[in-house]
Amino acid sequence: MGIFERYLTLWVALCIFAGVGLGNLAPDLFELIARLELAHVNLVVAVFIWVMIYPMMVQIDFSAIKDVGKKPKGLLLTLIINWLIKPFTMAALGWLFFRVFFADWVDPQSAGEYIAGMILLGVAPCTAMVFVWSQLTKGDPNYTLVQVSVNDIIMIFAFAPIAAFLLGVSNIAVPWETLLLSVLLYVVLPLVAGAWTRHRLERKGDGVRLDHFLRVLKPWSMLGLLATVVLLFGFQAETIVTQPQTIGLIAIPLLIQTYGIFIITYVAAWWLRLPHNVAAPACMIGTSNFFELAVAVAISLFGLHSGAALATVVGVLVEVPVMLSLVYFVNKTHRWFAHQED
Repeated sequence: MGIFERYLTLWVALCIFAGVGLGNLAPDLFELIARLELAHVNLVVAVFIWVMIYPMMVQIDFSAIKDVGKKPKGLLLTLIINWLIKPFTMAALGWLFFRVFFADWVDPQSAGEYIAGMILLGVAPCTAMVFVWSQLTKGDPNYTLVQVSVNDIIMIFAFAPIAAFLLGVSNIAVPWETLLLSVLLYVVLPLVAGAWTRHRLERKGDGVRLDHFLRVLKPWSMLGLLATVVLLFGFQAETIVTQPQTIGLIAIPLLIQTYGIFIITYVAAWWLRLPHNVAAPACMIGTSNFFELAVAVAISLFGLHSGAALATVVGVLVEVPVMLSLVYFVNKTHRWFAHQED
């Protein structure tokens, strides 16, 4: 394990502080970067995420993808968690905390908007960062690709109806540009580039060139993650400093939801006797969120400065630290699945 992976939690913590510090020291710079977006997808962040994901796509062996169908339980678990459990538990926790526990601290209108933002996060399963978490937990890259791809297809049809039902509104205009552009930038393009690279390298050797190329790229993948963290926290530096109490209140149910969904999925994966390299990414997909889509819908429905938009942003802020803690736990408990490995 390289120095970036061995001390990744430390690097991320330093990048969080760096992002908040730089965001307050040079707000104009981060505002300029934030304006470089298309369909609510920040192009600079997209580049860094692409740098993260590309090495993982090179690892995918397309000849082995056909074998994924022989192990359907991992895919079914992901779909059940993402579409039959997660959106509804997120809505329930939002209502419980902001209508009951925090009712004396938050006005009803703001409470409703915070709940709406949480719901939008719950209905948007992760697309891009899953590949990062899968690699860090030594997940099967072929299986992860199939899990993400199937979720993206279902999201096209299920996102709007489920969100509309839970939000209690008659219709939701899905920002198709955001959804399609994100999938294109985060999945399709790096996948095509990775497949082409792997094909070229395998033609030239017996796998030695491929292994060497992946070793060279690995630090860049981690650097892409760290640069993304700096930007995300830099964009929201002012909010973090000026509204710490509100962020804390929103973060509490989000943390409970994330860890709760992870526990449910991880226990179910163990009970289903899934191998660890399938169970790990299945859990990561269920616990992380497609924040670009959630933020875009929150802004279009409630406005840029709404409580719903703020709640989706808090989801972005808590995701990386929380997911790193889960990566650590998953790696430490690999032996729980030892009797289930092929």
